[in-house]
Amino acid sequence: MKKSKPELRDAIVDTAVAFAERSSWEAVRLFDVATELNISLDNIRLYFREKEDLVDAWFDRADGQMLKSAETVEFLSLSPRERLLHLIMTWLDTLVAHRKVTQQMIGAKLEPGHLHIQIPAIMRISRTVQWMREAAQRDATFLRRALEEAALTTIYLATFAYWMHDASENSQCTRDFLEHKLLVAESLDHRIYGVPRKEAAADDAAPSVSGTPPRTQPSPLTEPITSEIHAKSG
Repeated sequence: MKKSKPELRDAIVDTAVAFAERSSWEAVRLFDVATELNISLDNIRLYFREKEDLVDAWFDRADGQMLKSAETVEFLSLSPRERLLHLIMTWLDTLVAHRKVTQQMIGAKLEPGHLHIQIPAIMRISRTVQWMREAAQRDATFLRRALEEAALTTIYLATFAYWMHDASENSQCTRDFLEHKLLVAESLDHRIYGVPRKEAAADDAAPSVSGTPPRTQPSPLTEPITSEIHAKSG
């Protein structure tokens, strides 16, 4: 039976990854993929302009699974830090069955002289981080947004690099690594912007001993976006 367009697109990616598992990502050739699927190279070209586009499609899957995981009531009940932990680990778990191939894909992007690949890769990282912020319902603006994006990008990339060499069961070491980084970021965020509004409101209700008004400025990395959502304590 003839495959639909989405099915064929997915089959091309799956076949390429399967070939890479048997040899390496470097050894994958599109003409082999076409032969395996009994299609022409022109059929592949309709979906992918070059082999590198298959890597983007591979990471697009992780983006999609990450966003789907944020559509539950359970996710919205998480604290801001827990949301980011959940999103990043979901993104990584989508790729975990082919961790070695994923590592090889990244290695190919980092080879010297591949600027035509590396520049789009930077944009792809930014795109994933932006979707991550949207899924976590972050609404920081201007300088706060820039600081948040820089911090989240750094944490995401550091965790990704750690995960690629993590042999622990269920990537538990990566989870612990990520949780520590998020806790540090949260602590720094509190120092810069103060406690979240919920905690600040509790402070306002209590008598002031020194007579100095408490800080009430919300924190962009730790403040829940919608007041109707009662997040867990971080």
